[in-house]
Amino acid sequence: MRASEIRTRFLQFFERQGHVIRPSSSLVPGDDPTLLFTNAGMVPFKKVFLGMEEPPEGRRRATTSQKCVRAGGKHNDLEQVGHTARHHTFFEMLGNFSFGDYFKADAIRFAWAFVTEELQIPREHLRVSVFHEDDEARQLWREIAGVPESRIYGLGAKDNFWQMADTGPCGPCTEIYVDLAHLAKDYRFPEGANGEWTERDRTDFSTDAFVEGAEAGRFLEIWNLVFMQYDRQPDGTLVPLPKPSVDTGAGLERIAAVLQGVSNNFHTDVFAPLIAKVESIVGAGYRGRETDAVVNGNDPASYRVLADHARAVAFLLADGVFPSNEGRGYVLRRILRRAVRHAYLLGRTKEPTLHLAVQTVIDTMGDAYPELGQRAQHIVTTTRAEEERFLATIEGGMARFDELAPVRSTQGSSALRGEISGEDAFRLYDTYGFPIDLTELMARERGYRVDIVGFEASLERQRTQSQEERKSRNLGVAADALGDLASWERPSPDEELGRAGAFVGYDATSVQSRVAAVRRLDGGRVAVLLEETPFYAESGGQVSDQGEIVGEGWRVDVDEVRKIDGRVAAVGTLHGTLQFGRAEARVPGDRRRDTERNHTATHLLHAALRHVLGEHVHQAGSVVEPDRLRFDFTHHGPIRPEQLEEIEAMVNRGIWAAQPVRTTQQSYQEAVAGGAMALFGEKYGDVVRVVEIPGLSTELCGGTHVRNTSEIGLFRIVQETGVAAGVRRVLALTGPKAYEFLRDRERGLERVAEIVKAPADQVVRRVQALVDERRQLEKRIEEARKGGGANQVQTLAAAAQPLGNARLVASEVDVADVKALQALGDALREQLPAIVAVLGARLEDGKTTMLAVVGDELRDRGVRADEVVRLVAAVAGGKGGGKPHMAQAGIPDASKLAEALAQAPTLVGPLVGAA
Repeated sequence: MRASEIRTRFLQFFERQGHVIRPSSSLVPGDDPTLLFTNAGMVPFKKVFLGMEEPPEGRRRATTSQKCVRAGGKHNDLEQVGHTARHHTFFEMLGNFSFGDYFKADAIRFAWAFVTEELQIPREHLRVSVFHEDDEARQLWREIAGVPESRIYGLGAKDNFWQMADTGPCGPCTEIYVDLAHLAKDYRFPEGANGEWTERDRTDFSTDAFVEGAEAGRFLEIWNLVFMQYDRQPDGTLVPLPKPSVDTGAGLERIAAVLQGVSNNFHTDVFAPLIAKVESIVGAGYRGRETDAVVNGNDPASYRVLADHARAVAFLLADGVFPSNEGRGYVLRRILRRAVRHAYLLGRTKEPTLHLAVQTVIDTMGDAYPELGQRAQHIVTTTRAEEERFLATIEGGMARFDELAPVRSTQGSSALRGEISGEDAFRLYDTYGFPIDLTELMARERGYRVDIVGFEASLERQRTQSQEERKSRNLGVAADALGDLASWERPSPDEELGRAGAFVGYDATSVQSRVAAVRRLDGGRVAVLLEETPFYAESGGQVSDQGEIVGEGWRVDVDEVRKIDGRVAAVGTLHGTLQFGRAEARVPGDRRRDTERNHTATHLLHAALRHVLGEHVHQAGSVVEPDRLRFDFTHHGPIRPEQLEEIEAMVNRGIWAAQPVRTTQQSYQEAVAGGAMALFGEKYGDVVRVVEIPGLSTELCGGTHVRNTSEIGLFRIVQETGVAAGVRRVLALTGPKAYEFLRDRERGLERVAEIVKAPADQVVRRVQALVDERRQLEKRIEEARKGGGANQVQTLAAAAQPLGNARLVASEVDVADVKALQALGDALREQLPAIVAVLGARLEDGKTTMLAVVGDELRDRGVRADEVVRLVAAVAGGKGGGKPHMAQAGIPDASKLAEALAQAPTLVGPLVGAA
């Protein structure tokens, strides 16, 4: 039975039992900061089980096939993937759930019926485990399923008691196991295994033998029924829940292996097309069905890693995760780079590989998960871009790793050859992009350990330095300098603050208020807490307001706004003697209106980017100021000019459509269900502010906005650039600033027209003519400067001496610079495919250098230019390196250049096989 049929049968079976079929939730938990990814089928219903939400659609029974990832945080199976039969980064969890409806009896009845009747797994090959104190479950298995007592095993809390956290809902669980010795055609007992559990024809096993057999892989768990019946208190007491619930889960990949008669998940139809794709890409067959031995560098584990990781990458990208250096994006990047490394081990050292397997995931699973097809281009393009980025550094990183952890090392004992220092591990991470767990894995394969403590220290030093640099640019008051509101001055010591510090600036830029509390700071500055304030405190990318607070005989020029204990306080320079009592707070109207224009335009820009580039675009940071807006977003490469024009045009069409900007207060769940966009990484309360521009944009946002899009006036993009791997940035202007920008450009064009003596509408044509003329002149000058370059190539080629089956050129040449030297080397390579050339040159800048090149014919035989240049340059005290076809070294002592070149035949001979 194919996996797709198992999935369908499972959902339909439980639908017939009164369960509502729910679609799989995203791999990114919507509002659960405790989880990196959805890692179990019950995660989307966590708040339902906790009593914080109502069951979906008001139904107390549900069933799902849930996408899951275990590759970060508490549940991290990444290192085991590829080396075991059942570890995966991505998998599907089939589940049925009761929210205070049925309990143990029905859960056991449903599970047994599906396994034995729907899947027709023979009863004699099934066994059950229960929590050793759960006599009720044990009895139900006997009564409902007819399982003999001898095949029910009571296990401890480690195996058969589940809890969500140290406190809260928990309860015993019971599991169904299959005997692979009878169900998997390829099952083999581990070499050297013995004992009761290895007796194939035995029908009953002791508990110890069952446990040992389960750990060794003979008895495989395919179904787990969790009975949430207690609420664990802080003191450990178990209080019965008023409405016990059921959470059951079954791994689709495991069930598919059982029904297809194999003992390894990777040999099911789930992975077959992926492994076949990897075989076709690398041009070598997968041997993992017969042996796990590595033959001629062909490691079966690498095929499995690529097949598994392709699924995780495809689904994570489809669900909006983007490769980055932190959080979920970092886990995705680790998965990607681990896959690239295994493709590298299979000989794919130059071309990206994983994106081809990812396309196969889309083709084979797109029907069940439409998001794959909807975001196919983004998924494949992003994967390829990440692969190319890592491939650009992996060769240098692997070379450096080889130096740090050589395969044939004599350090230490045979069991442990040495240690990679924390600083070296950090350099592999920082310079070559090697995630630390990849370095650890590679080191362990060669018998080395990694100084993780030292790595963390180096990483922390970098973070501290970055933080200090940011602090040095921040001249404002630190939040901790304002302390606790309890220590602020008040009109009277026992006066309550009440609603003091409430922001009322959405509708007003000037308010009559009263000073509720004051904190006096150094340098004549104060922090003032008003009963009501129009000052916006920096949040959601919008910068703080500036303005003034004026009282009788005093004034505070406000240049900072901070939130203290959730209340808005204004900070600035005090003029006069501040008195408690009435005061007027004012934000300059022009400044606020310009900020509002830019903030609303940011929402329109976000929507336009997603429309033109794709739904993979997500905000990755923003700054909204009166003078400009800056918007960072996830995207895999530069935006084409025509796309940028369309984005700018869409925003302006939204402005000129004069759409109202509506704000409402809604529950978080209601807002998101209604289509409001919530930003990754932002924390939201139970009640959120929704900013809607009908037909154009709906986002959760606490910032200030225009009342109608027409107030923005004009939108102009002034720059688009990259700021990090996979993150782009747009700078834009609105309203008066956009007009000023365009007016300045117009004046600049007028000045250019005067200089080139052409009308404004003919400037482009005139400038192009001048540029073409300049290029022609430069070309003639370059040809004259090179002089007899072609003759020099012919002279060197004619002087090449035989060296075994190769030819060698070792000579000093006359060139002006490195670029000319490299051109000379390339010309020799093209003319003589079996050549090794070592060229020395004294350049016009006073430096002496050496270049080695190797022809394609020799390079295919394993001769490397970087090895040649290191050997020959060393005679003259030089060091260098490069690529297999061309490498370069500096020569510190020019007087030894001739001696080094003279020794080239002796040094190069062994490399080309000459006696």
